[in-house]
Amino acid sequence: MTTITLLHPGAMGAPLASWAVANGHTVLWVSEGRSPATRDRADKAGLSERPDLAGALRESEVVLSVCPPHAAEDVARSVAEHGYTGLYIEANAISPARLDAISSLLGPAVVLDGAIIGPPPANGKEARLYLAGAEEHQALTRGIFGGTAVKVRDAGLRAGAASALKMAFGGYQKAARTLAAVAHALADDHGVGDLLAEEARAMPAAILADREYIPSVAARAWRWAPEMREVADTLETARLPSHLAHAAAETMRLWDADKDRSDLTPGEALAHLHDTATATAPTLHPG
Repeated sequence: MTTITLLHPGAMGAPLASWAVANGHTVLWVSEGRSPATRDRADKAGLSERPDLAGALRESEVVLSVCPPHAAEDVARSVAEHGYTGLYIEANAISPARLDAISSLLGPAVVLDGAIIGPPPANGKEARLYLAGAEEHQALTRGIFGGTAVKVRDAGLRAGAASALKMAFGGYQKAARTLAAVAHALADDHGVGDLLAEEARAMPAAILADREYIPSVAARAWRWAPEMREVADTLETARLPSHLAHAAAETMRLWDADKDRSDLTPGEALAHLHDTATATAPTLHPG
């Protein structure tokens, strides 16, 4: 059985670690400076309390970091200060570049790139833990969570791949949810919220999954970009944030050379977007 230090028992980390406990592993948590709410989550998850980080690290073969992304580097630094040399599963929503910085901070420790997608694994729900790195370290993690609601998936050997997957998925999901809120605010201002919801119910449900539609977006972007500027003007008149509408218009402009092209493949459309974006600076708008 493996001894793991969880940093820290939050809304995602505690239920995630509870499955390791259910599999017979020992999961430690550090109570120093933590709130009563954290203690409650740790107790419910069956975690074992340690008063300080140094003591927990001395007992642990694995550290699992699940914290808000803005704290990920500071958490890693606190571990590095104690000379930890075991496996460090970096499972936060961070960029590949930040993962590299954390790997450098931790020095002799083995950093395994991880990304959690899905809800907290509790009450019948499952989460996917994607890993990118050496097979032996992935295998150890699969052993910790085997047969549980934490589904460990292989994102390859290249460090940063799991983090990039999280950034790609999260970038779409969070922006889409935010756009939905702005859209409903605008519709409500004009008394057409019910009609917006009706149209939304008729939309394709799996937009992110429909990769084959991307060339059609590129081919029509020359017409869609001006529409997005009209959307931005409407939002500004309603005193609603227009930043995302402006950003969408600027992104669509990068496909100008693909106007009305019906022969593009998804890969070509994406390559054109990538290549053009590196040479074009976006225009910022106040919104």
